[in-house]
Amino acid sequence: MSTGTLVVSHSLNYRGGARVEPADASGTEKAFEPATGRVIATFTCSGEKEVNLAVQDAKTAFKIWSKKSGMERSRILLEAARIIRERRDELAVMETINNGKSIFEARLDIDSSWQCLERTHPAPRRILRLYQKGATWRLCGHRSVELPLSDRLLEVCASFSRGPAGNAMVFKPSPFTPVSVVLLAEIYTEAGVPPGLFNVVQGGAATGQGLCQHRDVAKVSFTGSVPTGRKIMEMSAKGIKPVTLELGGKSPLIIFSDCDLGNAVKGALMANFLTQGEVCCNGTRVFVQKEILDKFTEEVVKQTQRIKIGDPLLEDTRMGPLINRPHLDRVLGFVKLAKEQGAKVLCGGDPYVPEDPKLKDGYYMRPCVLTNCRDDMTCVKEEIFGPVMSILSFDTEAEALERANDTTFGLAAGVFTRDIQRAHRVVAELQAGMCFINNYNVSPVELPFGGYKNSGFGRENGRVTIEYYSQLKTVCVEMGDVESVF
Repeated sequence: MSTGTLVVSHSLNYRGGARVEPADASGTEKAFEPATGRVIATFTCSGEKEVNLAVQDAKTAFKIWSKKSGMERSRILLEAARIIRERRDELAVMETINNGKSIFEARLDIDSSWQCLERTHPAPRRILRLYQKGATWRLCGHRSVELPLSDRLLEVCASFSRGPAGNAMVFKPSPFTPVSVVLLAEIYTEAGVPPGLFNVVQGGAATGQGLCQHRDVAKVSFTGSVPTGRKIMEMSAKGIKPVTLELGGKSPLIIFSDCDLGNAVKGALMANFLTQGEVCCNGTRVFVQKEILDKFTEEVVKQTQRIKIGDPLLEDTRMGPLINRPHLDRVLGFVKLAKEQGAKVLCGGDPYVPEDPKLKDGYYMRPCVLTNCRDDMTCVKEEIFGPVMSILSFDTEAEALERANDTTFGLAAGVFTRDIQRAHRVVAELQAGMCFINNYNVSPVELPFGGYKNSGFGRENGRVTIEYYSQLKTVCVEMGDVESVF
């Protein structure tokens, strides 16, 4: 399949082990191909009745899934991982067409998806062993999961793989990226999960509200913006539902003068320009010690200008289009405001039109590097969610730490230095849930991921995540006579 050819004609809802048209509607949405600006799908948003049917199907499947042995569930997860590996290229192409990231990145995401399932498959047996020791993790039951515009199959697999504990899932993707998750739903069915264990409801805010407020949804997980996260939390609180929130970020990347400069430059690019900058944990506030500021900045600009922009399905493309036109305009607006507030654009920050005629209406921009930035500038304080790097200088370690932590966010942070004692000392003080030393945006599926402060709470990935998708039940069994004080 090539860019500019996909047209989705089948239903994008998935319920009871099959694609279905929603039983009722709360409007319609259009999904675009970011590379060309074409409409690739027009779909119906799920109404209250459809949401209820999806949840009821999940309840039915939950009863079947939770009674399966740990070995049976593990076997199904491994089979799903095998199918994902086998269909790697197909899934990566669909992800690329739907969200604009390069095919190179999409393949890495697909690899992380099956790795997540393989990593988690021993969990059902581990939970059964816990029960034998006198405690058991009670299944949360039926969960609602919503993901943002840069939706990735990795995040779906990470969340669903907590299902070894026995959970069912009703998944609502962003209306901007509705396509690829239905392929994953079909893979789970093929692998052997009970029909209804993984359902997909398409829609916008009204559909999400229906899920959060449904009495039979026992847990809500959301990835997206802070304002939406607050609303999710408020709606879930009315039903006393636990939530996992992975929200926005404005993460600091601190580069000390004793760093390996070449690695620091590569780390800064990784921290800012993956997926066109549409990564919530990106290190977009780049603090550089004054002694190396000029050398670092010069090399960063040089490397940024070499980034190949274009058709995301071409093997040598490293940056594709942003998710949609309004978001592109928003990011460009941040650059314009930064200039008005005194920042200097060293490269990029303007719209880009590829030579290929079919891409002329795509949502492209050149990756941007800003300097002369101050901590009080909008581009430094607010999440841009686009390919915009802000460079700030600092003198001392204490100063860098104070400024790095001076934010309402706390999703991630990074440090580059040859002094490993300093690295650990700084990381210990950084108020962030995911910290990198001498690298950035490298997140193996074994490691928990989540934030501090307004970046949310709860964790995805790693063994600890089981605790966020289950409830602990203590069972006390008396084998002798009861001793009574009465």
